[in-house]
Amino acid sequence: MANLLPDRSAPLTVALYQPDIPQNAGTILRMCACLGLGAAIIEPAGFPVSDRHFRRAGMDYLAHVEIVRHPHWTAFEDWRRANQHRLVLLTTQASRPYTDFSYLPGDILLVGRESAGVPREVHAAADARLVIPLKPPMRSLNVAVTVAMVAGEATRQIRLKI
Repeated sequence: MANLLPDRSAPLTVALYQPDIPQNAGTILRMCACLGLGAAIIEPAGFPVSDRHFRRAGMDYLAHVEIVRHPHWTAFEDWRRANQHRLVLLTTQASRPYTDFSYLPGDILLVGRESAGVPREVHAAADARLVIPLKPPMRSLNVAVTVAMVAGEATRQIRLKI
């Protein structure tokens, strides 16, 4: 499943920072396959990628998505900077709504761990931090739902531009 290079034909990449729920990761990767998006997993993951829940959620779609695995944050960040990709962090700690952002081909949509988000250094590295506005007192959506909403908006915008 590991690939050394990203899918250059993919308009976007979805990156999962140390995912800890295999069903969510599998669902996100299935969405990437269906929409033609690239995918990256920044390890360590909280489960083995052979996990049956991960495989069940991804079904046979996992064979149709380019997944680049990075052993840690620094390796991912080195790869991202060398390839000049913008990093768009989806976080509850942002103030800018995801619908008020202009997405570009090559952007990386990054989501954090379901249990803890991302550390400060990852926040600091992001070129943009976006939020899905929620009705108070709600705090957050499931990470797979979040990625689907933002990826849908981003791909819509990108397809209008190309």
